Amino acid sequence: MDGKTGVTLQAGAMQWTVGSVHANTGVKSAGDFMGKMFRGAVSQDSVIKPEYSGTGRLVCEPTWRHLLLVDLSKWGGSVVLNDGLFLACDSTVQHSLQRRSNLSSAVAGNEGLFNLRLDGSGILALESPCPEAEVLYVDLQNDELRVDGNYALVWTSGLEFSVERSGKSLIGSAASGEGLVNVYRGTGRIMMAPMQAATYCNVYAPDATS
Repeated sequence: MDGKTGVTLQAGAMQWTVGSVHANTGVKSAGDFMGKMFRGAVSQDSVIKPEYSGTGRLVCEPTWRHLLLVDLSKWGGSVVLNDGLFLACDSTVQHSLQRRSNLSSAVAGNEGLFNLRLDGSGILALESPCPEAEVLYVDLQNDELRVDGNYALVWTSGLEFSVERSGKSLIGSAASGEGLVNVYRGTGRIMMAPMQAATYCNVYAPDATS
């Protein structure tokens, strides 16, 4: 840490620091605290994310997951994250919630109603189920992407995101075996993993994979 830009971490992610590194809750007012409480209540995101500032070194807890760095300037300054991916970001980045466009289908699909949205300039550190070399990028230009599963990691906030039936009717969806799918519409970019987070670990491997 160079004393210029602070770091916001997922709660509990800090392991140790050395130097003149100071932590605070990141809560700036009573209204800000209530907003953070609301975000924690309606998403899988932690309520309070501590902010660290100063000069020195900040080390996070070790993880078996892969770390991805996302530069917000390459995503139009605004992205939406899937649940459970956020690890850290520059303290200049603003946190909020983005609601899914179709609430009833989100409930039916057992998906959350809100996702963490990050705006501003800076770098994000994400915990991914796959390494950077395996990440897939899909660019939409007034188009739509349908995904059967929770494979999307990051997408530009301008995309419309909903959960819908795979077919035009309930019978057609049931007959196809797909049921409900995640749908992204509009113009923007989507970062996808080739497998779902729950299956990224090979429990039969004799050694840890990197």
